[in-house]
Amino acid sequence: MSKQTTGIHHITAFAGDPQANVDFYAGILGLRLVKKTINFDAPDVYHLYFGNEAGSPGTIITFFPTPGTPKGKIGGGQVGITTYIVPHGSLDFWEKRLINFGISVKKVSRFKEDYIQFTDTEGMGLELVERNEGKNSKWAFNGVPADKAIKGFGGAVLFSTNAESTMDTLQNVLGLTKVAEDDNYARFQATGEIANIIDVLLTNMDWGVGGAGIVHHIAWRANDFDDHVEWHKEVMRKGYRPTQILDRQYFNAIYFREYGGILFEIATDPPGFSKDEPAESLGEKLMLPEWYEKNRAKIEENLIPIQVRELVGKQ
Repeated sequence: MSKQTTGIHHITAFAGDPQANVDFYAGILGLRLVKKTINFDAPDVYHLYFGNEAGSPGTIITFFPTPGTPKGKIGGGQVGITTYIVPHGSLDFWEKRLINFGISVKKVSRFKEDYIQFTDTEGMGLELVERNEGKNSKWAFNGVPADKAIKGFGGAVLFSTNAESTMDTLQNVLGLTKVAEDDNYARFQATGEIANIIDVLLTNMDWGVGGAGIVHHIAWRANDFDDHVEWHKEVMRKGYRPTQILDRQYFNAIYFREYGGILFEIATDPPGFSKDEPAESLGEKLMLPEWYEKNRAKIEENLIPIQVRELVGKQ
C-alpha cells in the first residue's frame, strides 16, 4: 500500500517588509509568532513562523521577509490560495474584523462550503472557512478570542501548469483521496483533521513568477524521522528526484517539484519549536542554529528590528 500523509505540515512564502508581515499575521489574524530565526542560506534575512499556541504541524505559515523584494505574479506552479479554518459560527466575526482593518473581503462558495477570501499586505491569496474538525487554538491576541481564533490550515488551492499531473501526485505519491469534482475544481482529502483538504484548479495556468506575496513551497507531514526516511524512498520509487534529507532545526525536510510545477516538501512533525526555547516564550528571541551563534552580533545588526504589537482597526 502506498504511503499517506495526514496533510499539510507548513506553507512558506516570500514577503517584503518584516514588520508589516508581523502586523498582519500576528496583529490582524491573531496567529502566534512561534519562531523568529533566519534563512539558513541567507542569514541577513528573517525566517518567521506563525501558527497556533505551539506552532503545531498543520498550523504553520512561514515567511522570508526581505525589504525591497519585487511583487510576484500568481500563476501555475504555485499555491494559489492558502485556506485557514475557524470555529463554527465565527465567520461573521472575521468578516467584520477584516473590514475594520480596511481589508477587502469576497464571499465565495466551493463544494457547498462558504468562504471569505482576502489578501495580505503583499497580495497573497488567503481564505477562511468554518469547520468543526480540529482543536480550537488556545492563543488569544489583540481582540481575537480563543473561541474565534484560527485553528490552523483548512488546506490550500493549487494552481498548476498541468493539473492532471498535480492530481496524480496528490493521489499516487502523497496518498490523498479524491472526494469531489465540479466544473472548476477537483477536491482531495488527506487523513488528518486539519490541513487536509486540497482543491486543484482544473484549468492549466501559465507559469507564475516568484516574489513577495507568492508561496515558495507547500510541505506535507511525515510522522517521525523513520517515517521520513520511508517517504524519501517512496518519492524516489515514484520517479521523482528528491533532495537529500535536510536538517531544518525544527523538522527534517526533503523537497521535490511535482510535474505541474509546484515545489513540494515533506517535513517531520518532530522535534518542533520548543526544541531551543521554552513553550511560554516562543518567538520572543532571535534563535540561531549553533553554527551561526558566533556571528550573532553581526546578524542582529543586519536585521530590521521587529515586534509583535497590538493594532487598532482603521474603521
